[in-house]
Amino acid sequence: MLDHPLFPIFASVLAVVMASGMIVVRMRAAKKPASVKKIVLPPLFMSTGSLMFLFPFFQVTWLQVAEAMSVGIAFSILLIITSNFEVKEDKIYLKPSKAFGFILVFLLLARLVLKAVLGQDISVGEISGMFYLLALGMLVTWRIAMLVKYLKLREKIII
Repeated sequence: MLDHPLFPIFASVLAVVMASGMIVVRMRAAKKPASVKKIVLPPLFMSTGSLMFLFPFFQVTWLQVAEAMSVGIAFSILLIITSNFEVKEDKIYLKPSKAFGFILVFLLLARLVLKAVLGQDISVGEISGMFYLLALGMLVTWRIAMLVKYLKLREKIII
């Protein structure tokens, strides 16, 4: 299946669907109060994907881990900048950002370009592992920053 000529197209379409889903989820989240649990759980749920590295097909070198995590952390900066909270009726809400959708589209396009370029020299399993690590690095960094912002704002409300 992985060597099928339509696999890259299928994977790209799947990435677009997932990004669209993330935009919808983010818009819905802005309508409900934020909580530590809602901020912390997504990276924990995603971390279960690390089990993929038990299989030799997905294993990457430490240099590839460092590269993927570094790019993920760099990409998270855009998400951190656009993720802010606001207080409404003594509850903390994620402030909707019009830039969020554009940033996700940019990140998706960057991912597709990187995949096309790197996919020439790196096996499908390695590139999958690297993009998982990129996404995990981005998500964890972004959520840590969100947690810090949330806790600072919550402390101001309590005082």
